[in-house]
Amino acid sequence: MIEYFLKFFAIYVSCLFKFIAGPVLGAAAGFSLLEIILVTHAGMMTSVVGFTFLGEWFKSHWKLQVNKKRFTSRKRRIVRVWQKFGPVGIATLTPILLTPIGGTIIMSAFHVKKEKIISYMFISGLVWAIVLGASINYILTISFFQRLFG
Repeated sequence: MIEYFLKFFAIYVSCLFKFIAGPVLGAAAGFSLLEIILVTHAGMMTSVVGFTFLGEWFKSHWKLQVNKKRFTSRKRRIVRVWQKFGPVGIATLTPILLTPIGGTIIMSAFHVKKEKIISYMFISGLVWAIVLGASINYILTISFFQRLFG
C-alpha cells in the first residue's frame, strides 16, 4: 500500500511541472484511467492555484528588473495566440505545449482574473487529462505495443 502512495506521489510531483508526465507515468505504473486523470489533474491544478496566488505576492513584494531581449520569436507566438484566442487559447495549449507554471504565468502577465485562470485551467486540464490518459491506455491495449512493452 505504501508503494502505491509513493508512486502516486511521485507522479503527482512530476505533474506539478510537466502535464504529460501524468498520463505517461501513470500508464507505466499500471494505474487505471480514473487514477491517471486524478493524479494528472491534481498535479496541474496545484501548480496553477499555487502560482496564481504566489505570483501576485511575488509581484507585490519583489521588484525584479530583467535585462532580456524584449521581443523574441517565442514571445511573439505567445502574443499572437493571446490576440487570437485570449485566455481560453492559452489555457487550452498549456497542458500540451507549455507547463502548468508557464501557462499560469502568461495568463497572470496578461492580467487575467484569478478566478478565470483557475476555471479555464481546470477545464482544460480535465479535458486533456481524459484525452491523453484514454489515448495512452488505448495505445497500450494494441497487441503490437503489448509485445513491445510487455
